[in-house]
Amino acid sequence: MITIPYLTALSTYFSYGLLFAFGQLRDFFRKIIDWWQSGDLQGYAPICLGLEDFYIRRLYNRIQDCFGRPISSAPDAWFDVVERYSNDNNKTLKRTTKISRCLNLGSYNYLGFAASDEYCTPRAIESLKKFSPSTCSSRVDGGTTTLHKELEECVANFVGKPDAMVTGMGYVTNSAILPILVGKGGLIISDSLNHNSIVNGARGSGATVRVFQHNTPSHLEKVLREQISEGQPRTHRPWKKIIVIVEGIYSMEGELCQLPEIVAICKKYKAYVYLDEAHSIGAVGKTGRGVCELLGVDTADVDIMMGTFTKSFGSCGGYIAGSKEVIQYLKYTCPAHLYATSVSPPAAQQIISAIKVILGEDGTSRGAQKLARIRENSNFFRSELQKMGFEVLGDNDSPVMPIMLYNPAKIPAFSRECLKQNVAVVTVAFPATPLLLARARICISASHTKEDLLRALEVCFSST
Repeated sequence: MITIPYLTALSTYFSYGLLFAFGQLRDFFRKIIDWWQSGDLQGYAPICLGLEDFYIRRLYNRIQDCFGRPISSAPDAWFDVVERYSNDNNKTLKRTTKISRCLNLGSYNYLGFAASDEYCTPRAIESLKKFSPSTCSSRVDGGTTTLHKELEECVANFVGKPDAMVTGMGYVTNSAILPILVGKGGLIISDSLNHNSIVNGARGSGATVRVFQHNTPSHLEKVLREQISEGQPRTHRPWKKIIVIVEGIYSMEGELCQLPEIVAICKKYKAYVYLDEAHSIGAVGKTGRGVCELLGVDTADVDIMMGTFTKSFGSCGGYIAGSKEVIQYLKYTCPAHLYATSVSPPAAQQIISAIKVILGEDGTSRGAQKLARIRENSNFFRSELQKMGFEVLGDNDSPVMPIMLYNPAKIPAFSRECLKQNVAVVTVAFPATPLLLARARICISASHTKEDLLRALEVCFSST
């Protein structure tokens, strides 16, 4: 739970209050001016209405140059950012031909595999020649290649589960699979700060959804006890199944899940554990096997292990790992497997090659060096930020470091000032975070050098 200092909360509320008041005033006068003019909708109702539309027009559009910046190179430690300009107060942005070479503190390139790699890249190129960029088919039709079968075996062995299934998109892995795993008569107990893909998957399942306080095992146990004693709504029958969903590393907080305590509680109350390792698999643990390895949890105690390949492996797609029976059932029923185009073969080869490097199966120690470097870089950068007085969220070993900004005026100021000094950062605000909890999210990579990190610290300090 983030505790906001009183004065900070007061000034942030005051800033949003001013924005809201003046924005509403301008909208009022705009309605008067437009009263005598014919509307463009010709009888249709506006698609966008309400406070979120107001927020987009009056705040987001004015600072949208801080978001969605196009790049024109691989997302390595340094990358090329395309400069943009606007002639209508940021309502629309146009690209220029100018390029800024910037230090990359925003990409999820935790192990540095997103750039050209001496082992992975040649093999990905060779697979492109052999299989083409796309299978142009779903897995159950003509979209399963030998690479997909090898990838699923490789992932299952890597995460320590009997079997695995891969999908073409990380977000869909959660949103499409949760409705298959649990439905009406089931109960989902979700961490309050779980990713939007989990939220949408839970909502679409038809199951009853309950939320426990972020990363608080004691409250999880309280919710479990209450729900088991009460049973299903109206009928009070026992739940058909109960699934507790948590993340390995929370992407907006950088915190490690209190997995040992949560697993112990779930075993006590016979609830299934669903672990989302999108940001932790490959990035933490002695051999990169995620939070189970880092925190000493037996993977047999985690029923469903989910992860993505878009972070540590420099590719795309996601996976679900579990028992052979569960994976076989998902392959028969999951729409992400039955209807969506399968993972691109070169992307599959990239993942296989990256895992081999991490495990040292490429014949070198580069994987172990990358894992040691990401850990050292993350802990060094976090400790230095804290020494400089920044309010940094998260735990040691986590490569995700949110720096709290709070005030809406600080969002564009921090982002633009960093960009002026050739450091690209990601700022995050509502609706991705609560209104008062705007932040800059720093993502550290094994490809960053000590000089890169010192440069980043200098720029972050001068930009605040």
